[in-house]
Formats: sequence, C-alpha cells, structure tokens
Amino acid sequence: MPDGQPEPAAAVPVAAAPVAAAAPPPASSSNLGNSKEKLNWLIHLLYTRHNHKLCLMLVEEQLEECRGLCEYAIYIKALIKRANGELQESMTLFQAATVLNPHNVQNLKQVGRSLYLLGKHRAAIGIFEETSNYSEEDWEVSHNMGLCYLYLKNYAKAEESFIKANVIQRHDSTYLQLGKLYTLQDKYHEAIDIYLEALDYSPENPELLTTVGLLYLRLSENFKAFDYLGNSLTHDPKNPKTILAAGSIIQDHSDMDVALTKYRIAAVQTPNSAQLWNNIGMCFFGKQFYIAAISCLRRALYLAPFEWIIAYNLGLVYLNTQQYASAFHFFSASINLKQDFSSSYMYLAITLNRLDDFDNACSAYEKGISMERDHLFELNYAVTLYNQDEMDQARQHFMDFEEIFNELDDETRQSDEDVLNVRNQLQQVFGVRGEG
Repeated sequence: MPDGQPEPAAAVPVAAAPVAAAAPPPASSSNLGNSKEKLNWLIHLLYTRHNHKLCLMLVEEQLEECRGLCEYAIYIKALIKRANGELQESMTLFQAATVLNPHNVQNLKQVGRSLYLLGKHRAAIGIFEETSNYSEEDWEVSHNMGLCYLYLKNYAKAEESFIKANVIQRHDSTYLQLGKLYTLQDKYHEAIDIYLEALDYSPENPELLTTVGLLYLRLSENFKAFDYLGNSLTHDPKNPKTILAAGSIIQDHSDMDVALTKYRIAAVQTPNSAQLWNNIGMCFFGKQFYIAAISCLRRALYLAPFEWIIAYNLGLVYLNTQQYASAFHFFSASINLKQDFSSSYMYLAITLNRLDDFDNACSAYEKGISMERDHLFELNYAVTLYNQDEMDQARQHFMDFEEIFNELDDETRQSDEDVLNVRNQLQQVFGVRGEG
C-alpha cells in the first residue's frame, strides 16, 4: 500500500515439545514382613495420591528405622525432592539408591534423568548407555538419550535415538521431539510427516494438532493450518497457543471482531502473553481504534521489550496517527532488534521524510530496496522524490515500480485501491501508460 497506509503484522507463537516424565516403580513385593519393606505399600499409596507431606514423614520414619538402607523409601524421597525443584539433592538420593541396588534399571534411569535436568547432558548419556546394557528394549532410555543429543545439537544421534524409541514403543512425546528436531533443521515437510504419523495413533491429541497447524502456518498454507487448529480447539477449546494461532489467521483475513472474540478467551488463560496483546493491539488498529491499539501494544512491549515486531507495530500506529517522532523511535528500535526486515526501512524512510530529513529518508529507501525487490518500496520512493522535485529519479523509480507491478498476478494488483490511485496519478504526471 502507498505512503502513509501501513499494513499490520501479527505475531504467531512458536510451538514447544514436552519432555517425557518418569513414574516411580511399584512397591517391592519381596519379604513384606521385613522391616525395610513393610511400609512400602503405604509410601507408594501416599505418593500416587500426591500427599507428599505425609509421604515424606513416613519415608523419614522408615529410613530412621532401617538406618537409611530402604531403597524404595530413598527412591520416593528423591522423586518428591525433584518435584519440589531440589535437583541436586534428588540426584544424590538416586545415587544412594543405586549404591544399594546397582542393577535396578529404574534407579539408573532416574540418575540419568537428574543429570539431564541439571544440564549435564554428556554425563546423562553415559548413564543411559549403561542402563541400556541391562534393559535394551526400554523406550524411555532411548527417548531421554535423544533429548540429551538434541540439546548437544548432535542431530544425527538424536534422530537415531528417537526413531529407536518409537520402534520399541510409540509415544506422542517422542513424536513431538522428533518433529521438533526436524523443525530446528528447517525440515518442515519431514516434521509434518512425523506429526501426521503420530496423529494416526493419537488423532485427538490437541498438542499434535496445534503443532501441525503452526507448521502449515509457517509454510503459508493457511487453509490447512486453520483446519488443524480448528480441530485442536474442538478437543481443547481454551488452549491459548491454539487460539492465538487461529486468531492470527482470522486477523490476516481482516475479520477483526471474530479474532478479538478468540483473543478474549485466550486472555483469561494467559493474561501476560506479549504476543496476545500485540495481536489484540493490531486488531484495534485494523478497526481504527488507535488509542486502544497503542495501549495494548505498550502493554505487549512492557511484557517483551526485545520483541522487534511489537516495536514495528507501534511504529505503524504512530505513523498512521501522524506522531512522527514516536514512529521514528519505534522503527529505529525495531531495526536494531531485527536488521533484516526490509519493510522496517521503508516505513522508517516515510517517517524521516515527514520529519523533513530527506537525505536519510533516501538512504533508508535504498537500504530497503537493496534487501528486497518490492513494488511498494519503489512506489513510495517515487512519491517521496516527486514531492522533493527530484523528477528524474522519481520517474526512474516509478518505472521500476511499473516493471515489478506488472509481474504480479491480477488479484494482487487489484487488492489495494490506494496503490492503484497513486499509480494512476503518477502515470499522468510522467506520461506513462500502464499495462493493467
């Protein structure tokens, strides 16, 4: 669109995959009359009921009675400590349980899990490899090794581990991590294939459906994206990530009221989401409620001060409300945060021209044009040069605009009346006859 008519941009969340959780082993059934084991059943019962306070009291009583030699009590205490965020103490307890029973696979797996959570990925891999000597067909060992390799950016080994885990036993968490692995390598189609395979076994998993929708959205296949996101909302209608993605598609189709209705639901679940407030702000901008738009975008910027798109959108709103100094501030901030987004330079150039800084406006236009061949850049530059009586350069850039514009399809060329009006005026000024 031409000078002074900016186009809003909506943020879309990025999907994140979960980490597989470990469950405690069943209570020991060997010699229940023995003092070390007699309370295992009750400890297990309290733990599974999440009565951790009473469970810990019973564990301490059991450990005191058996002088710290009850493996299961130590194991449960370690799980509770880890759930409370005491990772180092938890790992020490798991190691103590392993000393009591070196060949218990569950103890070894939990030591490896604790090392992984502490960020000691290479040490964790060593433990999992040792565990695999006692239990080759354990999907959890392969899955957790894959997670460690993933964080070490050894993608080939990570892929091998995740595939092995799925061969042993299919789990949604493994599919999600394998898809994440492909996404990190920009193999979007391979990631989609993995998620679709997972949906064959878990067709109602909202996280899988949302992740597929987000990938299709990233590939600009909006209809497929909306289909999967809508299906996800059928199973989990209050998922804020799904609502935000679906709302962004609705917003891109200029249905602001419906998008705002969706965002209202998400705001209850995630009131401090910067992406959500950014999109709400741009909905108000599309409805020309500029004060509300600025208020929402300011809140988004407070929540995420280093998000370039929020600064960019604030610049658009201020430019449209003719507050050029503020627009310059936010476009500059956006460029500092993301220097490879060419539209920022075009709108910065428009703002500088309105601030009577013609030379720097030209520099900004040239920078934007050098980054991307876009008909709007050439048209706005031609208008700016014409208003400064630089007729030769204005004509040259208008001819460049005509060349790019005529290469567009009919639907794109007819989509913006403002562009067509400015084009007709410049055609008359320069005596140029257009093709479309």
